[in-house]
Amino acid sequence: MRARWLSPTGLAVAVCTLAGLAGQAQAERIKNPVAEFSGIDKITGRIISFDVYMDETVQFGALQVTPRVCYSSPETEEPKTDAFVEVDEITLDRQIQRIFSGWMFAESPGLNAVEHAVYDVWLKACKRESDVPPPETN
Repeated sequence: MRARWLSPTGLAVAVCTLAGLAGQAQAERIKNPVAEFSGIDKITGRIISFDVYMDETVQFGALQVTPRVCYSSPETEEPKTDAFVEVDEITLDRQIQRIFSGWMFAESPGLNAVEHAVYDVWLKACKRESDVPPPETN
């Protein structure tokens, strides 16, 4: 099998085409104002769903959940939903300790879910609106 090399012009065209495709995929992502999470209290076995607005902090048990951004794909494409989330734990001596900072993926909830001794939290969806009123801005 013989290797094939692109001319400098052909290489430039290929790079521009790939960059354009990557830009299109990036531009199609929808930035949402609300992230929907599920959490389980392992002591009671109770599963709760809760909505959180971007940059809002909601307490679930001893955990404080703060989504920073929540992206979804258009309905015409394969579902892809991810959010950048920070989760802090309030310890028994009332100290706040960051236990998670990273991306969560709704289609793969076990991949980057927060697994705590008592509570687990995972991303379910990104939403355009919620029944929960938005936080007050000062």
